[in-house]
Amino acid sequence: MSTPVIAPDTAPPALRRRGWWSPERIIEFAMLGVLVVLVIVATVLYPGFLSLGNLQIMATQFAPLGVIAVGMTLVIIAGGFDLSVGSIFAVSATTATALWDQLGPFAMVLGILLATLLGALNGFIITMLKVNPFITTLGTMSLYSGAVLYITNSTPFSNTEDAFRWLGRGTILGIPTMIVILVLVFLLGTLLLNSTRFGRSVFAIGGSREAARLTGIPVRRVQATTYVISGFLAGVAGVMTASQIGAGQGTMGTGMELNAIAVVVIGGTSLVGGEGRVWRTAVGLAVLATLDNIFYSLAVNSNAQLIVKGAIIILAVAADQLVRARRR
Repeated sequence: MSTPVIAPDTAPPALRRRGWWSPERIIEFAMLGVLVVLVIVATVLYPGFLSLGNLQIMATQFAPLGVIAVGMTLVIIAGGFDLSVGSIFAVSATTATALWDQLGPFAMVLGILLATLLGALNGFIITMLKVNPFITTLGTMSLYSGAVLYITNSTPFSNTEDAFRWLGRGTILGIPTMIVILVLVFLLGTLLLNSTRFGRSVFAIGGSREAARLTGIPVRRVQATTYVISGFLAGVAGVMTASQIGAGQGTMGTGMELNAIAVVVIGGTSLVGGEGRVWRTAVGLAVLATLDNIFYSLAVNSNAQLIVKGAIIILAVAADQLVRARRR
């Protein structure tokens, strides 16, 4: 039996909307256009913006945030939320710095391992105890931060050894190590989401948890794994930053969770789950980094910066809601 052909002018709206020039498609790639405009503006204001040196500085500065944002992307696509990444970031950074003299490089491994376990605890509470993700990670944000401050007595730790600072200030084949790690995390995140059964399961769970369960997807295990990955990447970012600045403290990471969510949302990942891409998160990171560079060039007041960033986040979420409303 042959498949009926539907003429373009009489096709149902659901089919017509798949075209490259549909409003949904335009909104999907809108942030790329915003990024291009911002780059042009930044180049006009600061002619050296596109110089290799400046781009390396920007990428290095925002690399830890980008690493955290990849984990946040997985969590949000799966229909979750993670407000504890800033605290986990601080736990990892403080552990790596405080124990370096006793353990050497293993202190960094221990910091990342501890961060991964804290992410796993988030996943356990959310999936096994069925506590709302927002409430869970809001609570663990305070719990993890308070614990590291209590254990260290709010003491800052510093380390200026070359071996400790190589991760944050060294190079691999002439490329800053921080940038190499960032690129690898984005590439691995893309492969995980787009080319594995786990990635397909993440999208399915975010789209409809019940439908995913009925198709045989181990919903709780997959969703818990996204929190484990988020914790792991927050730990990696914490070690990166500790190495870069040569210090670790329990108050590090304050506000990091909100910036990570901003990067993900600006990139176009839906807060209700089921939709998103790692490359979009990369675009969101680039937009935020470029904005920061423009603000620095113009010496914009920090309060005004918050207003602009807040407006961009609202517009990004509004665009997502518009797309969903049209689909309905």
